Amino acid sequence: MTTSTQEGRVALAASRPSSKLRDLIVLALAAAAFAASLVMFRRAVGFASPWFGVMAMLSVLGLIALARPLFLLKLPDFLRKNRGWETTGRLYKVVGVQRFGALLRRTPLRYLNRFVYLTRSAPPSVVQAHVESAEAAHVLAAGLLIPHMVYACIQKWWGAVVWLTIVQVIGNLYPILHLRWVRVRFDRFQGRMAR
Repeated sequence: MTTSTQEGRVALAASRPSSKLRDLIVLALAAAAFAASLVMFRRAVGFASPWFGVMAMLSVLGLIALARPLFLLKLPDFLRKNRGWETTGRLYKVVGVQRFGALLRRTPLRYLNRFVYLTRSAPPSVVQAHVESAEAAHVLAAGLLIPHMVYACIQKWWGAVVWLTIVQVIGNLYPILHLRWVRVRFDRFQGRMAR
């Protein structure tokens, strides 16, 4: 973890200590609501249903978003390190990651996670910690959906496989790639600031 990301986590942990209990209560109530919804959805469609996987993925992303005031996820070291091919940005440009990022910034999709944008009130180190946490959340969500994709393949539910692949690419892969590109740009920014 970079020093600025650590500083961002410390600054975030120090903010709003009086509201931690409220945040914890909100998270517990939301977890109970998501769990009850998943139980009902499982009864309706079955645990093996690919749509149950999508609902579980969305529930996890929602819980992680609600847990944001209490803690931020961290990427494992092997995922945190930016590779040399990533720093050029060529692949990101070819597959349209920059256009995806522009779509996120210029539409109401921006409000899905307003903490990953630089503002006057948010120090770059805090934003960087949020970017890493958002990437970790999408990695976790992608991992939750993969067993349902594999099961749909085994059952030869090709229509479900196609839809799950679309959900995985739009809902997780592109956000992960975009957030990785943002981290590369943050690293460049920090390098310029250090000089």
